[in-house]
Amino acid sequence: MDSPGGIAVTVVMLVLIVFVVIVLVRSVRIVPQARAGVVERLGKYQRTLNPGLTILIPFVDRLLPLLDLREQVVSFPPQPVITEDNLVVSIDTVVYFQVTDPRAATYEIANYIQAVEQLTTTTLRNVVGGLNLEEALTSRDQINGQLRGVLDEATGRWGIRVSRVELKAIDPPHSIQDSMEKQMRAERDRRAAILTAEGTKQSAILTAEGQRQAAILKAEGDAKAAILRADGEAQAIQKVFDAIHKGNPDQKLLAYQYLQTLPKLAEGTSNKLWIIPSEVGEALKGIGNALGGANPDPRSGDLFGPGPDAGKQPAS
Repeated sequence: MDSPGGIAVTVVMLVLIVFVVIVLVRSVRIVPQARAGVVERLGKYQRTLNPGLTILIPFVDRLLPLLDLREQVVSFPPQPVITEDNLVVSIDTVVYFQVTDPRAATYEIANYIQAVEQLTTTTLRNVVGGLNLEEALTSRDQINGQLRGVLDEATGRWGIRVSRVELKAIDPPHSIQDSMEKQMRAERDRRAAILTAEGTKQSAILTAEGQRQAAILKAEGDAKAAILRADGEAQAIQKVFDAIHKGNPDQKLLAYQYLQTLPKLAEGTSNKLWIIPSEVGEALKGIGNALGGANPDPRSGDLFGPGPDAGKQPAS
């Protein structure tokens, strides 16, 4: 059996081992990357721990909970805000911030997340309260800029930098939403009617322009065709005239050709009056002499010679 002295020594050794382990655990600390720790010595701020291995004095130094130095995103619940035209809208906000001074974030503010939330709500009500509903819905960038400026200035002494503020949603009352939907529907219908009318107008203009161009082209074509026909007829007449003169025609041939052209004068439906030139008689005389071989009797008035009853006596 072990003596009482040996047991006491064993107990003391175990206590010393436990004490050494506790001292080591409380003395050696590892700070992760993008984290920071505040060390208090005897209840007073001593230093700020950076990422890595550090040694503390046990029972003298105390390490406060580590702070996250990464940029944080906090979405706050919807807040009711009254606009300038006395309408209550619900606005959701999202704030992006980062701890830049662990000491100030620890000792200057008790709960910086809650402080940022309350400051955001107050500033949002002040900014939106000076705008009407339409301005609040269409001026998000302006509201975001004003919120960021106020929050960054106020949280700077807390060791926090607000990098961005976004309005996630602006929800007006349901009655206002219905009115806005009706207004937008009417506006879309008006724009559709304007576009339809404009399209019809452009179509009519293009159709009329096409018809005008077609009429112009047709008239130009008809004019060119008429000119070409006239040129052809003129060339044909010139060739006939040249051929006749080259052939040295006699009086009989000319009279025969002249009579052949007379029926063509009556082909038109508007020809109601004939004007026979004086040369027709001479032409007929020439034809009669050529065909009958006898001189016309001037007393009978027959241009082609005596008729079949020329030698008969009149009955008594």
